[in-house]
Amino acid sequence: MKDTFSLSPFQLDLLKEIGNIGAGNAATSLSKILNRTVNMKVPEVKVVSFDEMMDVLGGPEQEIASIFVRFEGNASGSMFFVLTPDEASVLIRKMTGNEQFNFHNPPYSNLAISAYEELGNILAGSYLSALSDFTNLNVQPTVPSCSVDMVGAILTVGLIELSQVTDHAIFIDTILTDEDHNDEEIKGHFFLLPHPESFEVIFKSFGVSHHE
Repeated sequence: MKDTFSLSPFQLDLLKEIGNIGAGNAATSLSKILNRTVNMKVPEVKVVSFDEMMDVLGGPEQEIASIFVRFEGNASGSMFFVLTPDEASVLIRKMTGNEQFNFHNPPYSNLAISAYEELGNILAGSYLSALSDFTNLNVQPTVPSCSVDMVGAILTVGLIELSQVTDHAIFIDTILTDEDHNDEEIKGHFFLLPHPESFEVIFKSFGVSHHE
């Protein structure tokens, strides 16, 4: 039986606060790598179905650049960080200094893929570190993987295992701004998919029930 759930406004506020702390940590790390001032914020956190995940990203045939990370420890699950190929290309150009790079012309250089995976590692690590600090749970990311493909192809592979037990994810909107380039914005999407039993673990550590 699939676990369908809803989170209270209080629980969503907790997750948003964790997201903002994680975003602050990630912004500090990215600023050092890029040698420029990067800010991140989390304007919205909500629960979405797997079908809604695809809609948020523009439909199953929309091309995206995605980072997929599993996390393990006291709580386990998966995470996706998604940008459009254009936005991902901007970040890779800034990280590598290769002004000619873009995610529309495969095959992609190993340096570009490594840079994007490092970006995913920073974001996932910062979020999970904030979650660990808030909950005193030991939660660690595994090695990230990068994919550039259609939404349907990427999400279907990543959701096969979880779709047997749940059909919802936590959607975390993310906005990166570059102060050195007139607050240029890059809008990313973070999807947090804890295994259903991990919800109870996480919210118990907050002192609230998953079902409150």
